[in-house]
Amino acid sequence: MTGDRVRGARGDATEEVSDPITEHTDYAIYVVTAADESRVPSGCLVGFVTQCSIRPARFLVCISKENHTFDVVERSAGMALHLLGAEQIELASLFGEVTGDEADKFTRCRWDRGTRTSSPILRDCAAWLECLILDRFDVGDHRAHLVEGVCGGVGNQSGVLTFLQLPELSPGHPAG
Repeated sequence: MTGDRVRGARGDATEEVSDPITEHTDYAIYVVTAADESRVPSGCLVGFVTQCSIRPARFLVCISKENHTFDVVERSAGMALHLLGAEQIELASLFGEVTGDEADKFTRCRWDRGTRTSSPILRDCAAWLECLILDRFDVGDHRAHLVEGVCGGVGNQSGVLTFLQLPELSPGHPAG
């Protein structure tokens, strides 16, 4: 985000400046997985996730339009959202740096098929939630998905991996 254009106080575009909000914000890292009608699994690393309702539990999950998983999610009725544990840098690297266009990430991790959406459920994570997609809407270079949890569980990892804990990753696709 550093170096993105930020609007000045009068609303006009200013020179390239740092974004003071994103530079000071640390957030949890998630993996989203999905399977379309072919049931071929896909998954990617996502950082833009926020809970937006308590009852029922709903989240906004934003996925880059450039990502291989984006097309699979667009054809899916659901997805699985996985919160990564504090030590899961290798899994974050797998889902953040390897693209499903070139490799099957799911041969490199342990997973089971979800019971409600057929989305892959990663066995190794801090927590997971299988979700139905209620709505989709454009938010720029990402698409936001309003999802509602239908089942979930706690994984075998502790803590939470955050953005500031990640080493610099080389994304399999550009972020946007």
